[in-house]
Amino acid sequence: MAVSVSLPALGESVTEGTVTRWLKAEGERVEADEPLLEVSTDKVDTEIPSPTAGILASIKVAEDETVEVGAELAVIDDGSGDAGGSAAPAQEAPAAPAQEEAPQQQEAPAQAEAPAAPAPSGGSAEGTDVTLPALGESVTEGTVTRWLKEVGEEVAEDEPLLEVSTDKVDTEIPSPAAGVLLEIVVGEDETAEVGAKLAVIGAPGAAPAPAKEEAPAAPAQQEAPKQEAPKQEAAPAPAQPAAPAPAPAQPAAPAAQAPAAPAKPAPAPAQPAAPAQPAAPAAPASPSDDGAYVTPLVRKLANEHGVSLSDVKGTGVGGRIRKQDVIAAAEAKKTAPAPAAAAPAASKAPALEASPLRGQTVKMTRMRKVIGDNMMKALHSQAQLTSVVEVDITKLMKLRAKAKDAFAAREGVKLSPMPFFVKAAAQALKAHPVVNARINDDEGTITYFDSENIGIAVDAEKGLMTPVIKGAGDLNIAGISKKTAELAGKARGGGLTPDDMSGATFTVSNTGSRGALFDTVIVPPNQAAILGIGATVKRPVVINHPDLGETIAVRDMTYLSLSYDHRLVDGADAARYLTTVKAILEAGEFEVELGL
Repeated sequence: MAVSVSLPALGESVTEGTVTRWLKAEGERVEADEPLLEVSTDKVDTEIPSPTAGILASIKVAEDETVEVGAELAVIDDGSGDAGGSAAPAQEAPAAPAQEEAPQQQEAPAQAEAPAAPAPSGGSAEGTDVTLPALGESVTEGTVTRWLKEVGEEVAEDEPLLEVSTDKVDTEIPSPAAGVLLEIVVGEDETAEVGAKLAVIGAPGAAPAPAKEEAPAAPAQQEAPKQEAPKQEAAPAPAQPAAPAPAPAQPAAPAAQAPAAPAKPAPAPAQPAAPAQPAAPAAPASPSDDGAYVTPLVRKLANEHGVSLSDVKGTGVGGRIRKQDVIAAAEAKKTAPAPAAAAPAASKAPALEASPLRGQTVKMTRMRKVIGDNMMKALHSQAQLTSVVEVDITKLMKLRAKAKDAFAAREGVKLSPMPFFVKAAAQALKAHPVVNARINDDEGTITYFDSENIGIAVDAEKGLMTPVIKGAGDLNIAGISKKTAELAGKARGGGLTPDDMSGATFTVSNTGSRGALFDTVIVPPNQAAILGIGATVKRPVVINHPDLGETIAVRDMTYLSLSYDHRLVDGADAARYLTTVKAILEAGEFEVELGL
């Protein structure tokens, strides 16, 4: 039966979306809830999962095309018949597996004794099942990234048994009982649904039987390299039908005699295994890192460690990049600068490399278009002006340095300067509601908001994104820190939802994070103002010391810029708001919230 895939509702104000990439091609098989395509909206980029398992019969909307919510994107044939227009692809798809099964059946007699090893472990199913537990409200599946125990090994109750990765978190699954690992049902890099059976734990006495039955299979191929054993499964099949010459036929004969002979015939097949090696490199030659699907978790990890996925070689199934690959690349990146540190005086200027974009003409991304349209809309619909003040945050920086270690241990997030600025901005908005307002052009009215929903500009790989801290005026420093870290991680890892991106009444942009002293930031649409934070630098400043009078001291200084809609906010209003924020930051009265 043909199952239609349509564009779901992706947010209250989202009416359309653009297909940015298809993760499957027509004729490919897709599982239920497996990511099928990527869609970009003016709020967020997201993946659309397949509603059912089957064959992707037809794609109705091509990449870079825009459709409305509810429009049909594709048709999936679930194989139950009555496929309508998708009957042709459905029939072709089963034909391919049927042909693929033929070589597998030819290989079966040649290696009938090798696959017999896993059978006893499956047969000894008398034990305790290890299932994938629920790992979160919206988590429906997980991928086994590593088994910490092998079949036949003893495991204690609650001892970590395997590692599982989901789109939310990586975690270890403990053993539900003490005993011996009798069977592994889901291998590494395989994905299973919540509640699926992962392994079987049996009594200690049940372990030796499967372990001993697997042992004969290993010695039979002991003298040949273990990694070449699976490669020989594919080699004999094409060798028999493709080449009638006696040379390919001979390796198959000793292979069948190897289990019967004791140990002397074993060296004979070991020699033909050498010519089989040229075929092996051809199989893993799938460096499809550029177009391969990467899970949001892996993408997030790569962003956090500054690792380019195009430079990472995946070790997963089909060359897929795994979490371990990104971590290994990050470790290699850390050790690489060590030799350069030996000669710090060699060059003061940073080493610059030419960007691959130099001299190129590329298509503008959907995200870039949305950012550009919003900025032009804001500039053409508002009378924008910018005011700047200078702030001495020496006391604040000393408080942060004193409290950051204990804060990180207590709250689980780093204490950056950003939450202090967001806190001060939110407090000042309560006293100056004209800055926290919106003009309703169609109605000719002004709405003064009773909550402080502050958007924070995040420099993500796809472009500038502005997730929203809802109710920031009611949060303390710890609450703002946790929410900032959560939203920034989602923005860079691709996990933002439309709700995370909507509802801002005011925005804070840390333009100084990349060294800019200050910026004339653009007010977002439907807001009255935006606060820009400049870089914090040490400068000699004239201060009024209680004992020394006016004197010069080195202080931590920064600029705050407020861009505002002059139709609603006057210059005096902007100055009053900025001086209030300045007073809060320079007073630095955050000791109670920091536990000092």
